[in-house]
Amino acid sequence: MPELHFEPIAETWRIISGECPFAIWETLYATILATALAIVIGLPLGVLLVAGEQDGVLPLPKWLLHALNVLINILRSIPFIILMILVIPLTRLLIGKAYGTMASVVPLVIAAFPFVARLVESSLREVNPSLIEMAQSLGATPFQIITKVMLRESVPSLISNFTIAITTILGYTAMSGAVGGGGLGKLAITYGYNRYMYGVMAASVVLLVVLVQLFQMLGTRFAAKADKRQR
Repeated sequence: MPELHFEPIAETWRIISGECPFAIWETLYATILATALAIVIGLPLGVLLVAGEQDGVLPLPKWLLHALNVLINILRSIPFIILMILVIPLTRLLIGKAYGTMASVVPLVIAAFPFVARLVESSLREVNPSLIEMAQSLGATPFQIITKVMLRESVPSLISNFTIAITTILGYTAMSGAVGGGGLGKLAITYGYNRYMYGVMAASVVLLVVLVQLFQMLGTRFAAKADKRQR
């Protein structure tokens, strides 16, 4: 068992002040980009999961809806650290390498979009069915019902759920440091774990907590502003 090593304060500060700003930028870059791409993929999938049911506004063949559910469930059941290793060939194909901040975005998106799809599904199921029935009785098309009723009415819930998604992805970026990803996770593993510099690890953890709190605060504020029931 390795002995505890308490590094000099000056050395700890040198690493924190020198490398943390770039590590924070890498973490934010990977988190925001992966969240945006996951929403682009997961939002329409979540809509299809609700609208594509037999009594939905845009019924899909049962086999297709079942296939979508199975695919989402399979991807959600794979631990992220294992998923990162499994998609290394795809990451190399798309990015040209399997390490670094940009390369970590590929597994982040694959891990996040099924989660986003389920969050969108949950938000859409909260919409009052009478509003959908009213739109149908007025002759609205399925696309109009989805965009002007289902999505519009679920905006506060969607914002809250997207906030959950971005904080979850932020946690994934920390794990990506174990297999070559950049950011605060790499900083914590490189210095805190491999070199037993626990001050650097503690600083990385504190910064991750601050980022989570920042995203949560902004998401809560935006959700409250979008909630018409509070006006």
